[in-house]
Amino acid sequence: MNIAVVGLQWGDEGKGKVIDYFAKDVDVVVRFQGGNNAGHTVVIGEKKFVFHLIPSGILRNNKISVIGNGVVIDPKVLLEEITFLKKQGIYISPRNLKVSLLAHVIMPYHKLMDSFREEERLARIGTTKRGIGPCYADKISRCGIRMVDLINPRVFSLKLKDNLREKNLLFRNVYGRKGISFKKIFTEYSYYAKLLKPYCCDILDFFYKNRRLNFLFEGAQGTFLDIDWGTYPFVTSSNTVSLNAVLGSGFSGIKIDRVVGVAKAYTTRVGEGPFPTEIKGKRGGYFRSRGKEFGATTKRPRRCGWLDLVLLREAVKINGITEVVITKLDILDELKKIKVCVGYRNSKVKPYIFSHLKKISPVYKTVKGWCSSIANIRSYNKLPREAKKYILFIEESIKRRVSHISVGQLRDAIISK
Repeated sequence: MNIAVVGLQWGDEGKGKVIDYFAKDVDVVVRFQGGNNAGHTVVIGEKKFVFHLIPSGILRNNKISVIGNGVVIDPKVLLEEITFLKKQGIYISPRNLKVSLLAHVIMPYHKLMDSFREEERLARIGTTKRGIGPCYADKISRCGIRMVDLINPRVFSLKLKDNLREKNLLFRNVYGRKGISFKKIFTEYSYYAKLLKPYCCDILDFFYKNRRLNFLFEGAQGTFLDIDWGTYPFVTSSNTVSLNAVLGSGFSGIKIDRVVGVAKAYTTRVGEGPFPTEIKGKRGGYFRSRGKEFGATTKRPRRCGWLDLVLLREAVKINGITEVVITKLDILDELKKIKVCVGYRNSKVKPYIFSHLKKISPVYKTVKGWCSSIANIRSYNKLPREAKKYILFIEESIKRRVSHISVGQLRDAIISK
């Protein structure tokens, strides 16, 4: 049984916990896109683990975690993550962590480009300034540096010199900034290469030899941050949808049996861009405070709003979703009335063309809340009647089964339906 787990909104849906949950039933967990602009959180007892590059499945014993070729890697961040997890007693070695030789490397000039471009824009995107976009841009421009290049000193030296000739011209002549030193970067990144080389492998060979194992493909961000299907240009720089699971991992020919979509019981997004159901003021503050809605990567406060079923219906179609996990249902505990977006007044509007419109007017349906704590409930039958009605309403609207419901941060705070 092979599974893909993807977000159905603008990211931050709680995929880390869901991936950790499903990882217990597979052998290999593969991250297939994005970079350290993503943050997946898993809470076990008193310990909180935030992942940016390593798949969340690393917390499960006897599982192999793979960083695929579709991921862009900041070597410093990856090494910091490895070091942190080892200090927490998590076993990590080249036996259970594999890094694709074809994954591209985020360089210091990518981070500078990210920052400079954002500063010069007339309409800012809200980038994390981690160098993700410029790294993907170099990949497409055929001047990127891959892990296989990084661990080969001669190739790395040649590619770095070539790139710095162009980047330093841009920094000086376009942005009016100082150039950056070859020697400093080469020395620092050669050190990273030495430490990461044991983890690097030919992922295609690895997959082929282990093709009879069970795989979980881990998506980062969410459907509407996808470079093609998101609310462009307020998106990330990779394909976040399930269609990229095979390409971003390099596992050709694999059959994905289940595509699990993760959605919050309400909606959030970080950064700029359209957000039809956004709530401002006191009510928005309620969600932000009670739901601890601050970015796992940037700590930026998330924008909050009501659940948007138009978004979910589109995300289900785009990803070929077979089942849905609803997270943070417990955050709605104190609400007497809950609003849900069931449509837009302009019924022809599609989420992926939001950016062309000045205003999107949602049509709401109000449902009754349950006004009681569900954080300690672990059986669907024990949920309040109104909470079950809310889940049923979602299922009927998106025409997919809700298989699990998360009711808290803790690892075991999940209900199988």
